[in-house]
Amino acid sequence: MAKQAKKLESHNNKLHVKKEDTVIVITGKDKGKKGRVIAAYPRENRVLVEGVNLVKKHSKPTQQNPQGGIITKEAPIHVSNVMLVDPKTGQATRVGYKVLENGKKVRVAKKSGEIID
Repeated sequence: MAKQAKKLESHNNKLHVKKEDTVIVITGKDKGKKGRVIAAYPRENRVLVEGVNLVKKHSKPTQQNPQGGIITKEAPIHVSNVMLVDPKTGQATRVGYKVLENGKKVRVAKKSGEIID
């Protein structure tokens, strides 16, 4: 049986969150949880958030894990289900972009106007 190729969701693969950002989940079973972005997958429009979307994975005994058993780990969630946490207020905020005088493009929190990068 041939594996089906993973469908890429869009051609514009820019995400509003980056690795190490603090985000809040706005929908789904983990709604309201805050966490740090461990990894971003722009091609799939998904992010891996610490402590969010935990799934149980059954593993056979291996050299690294001789016991085997059930492992709980994070699974990626869609980037539209998370919002960046405003550094000033601590609430969820939308992300805007601004070009500074020196020509550098930075992310800006829409709620407070605070520069994120």
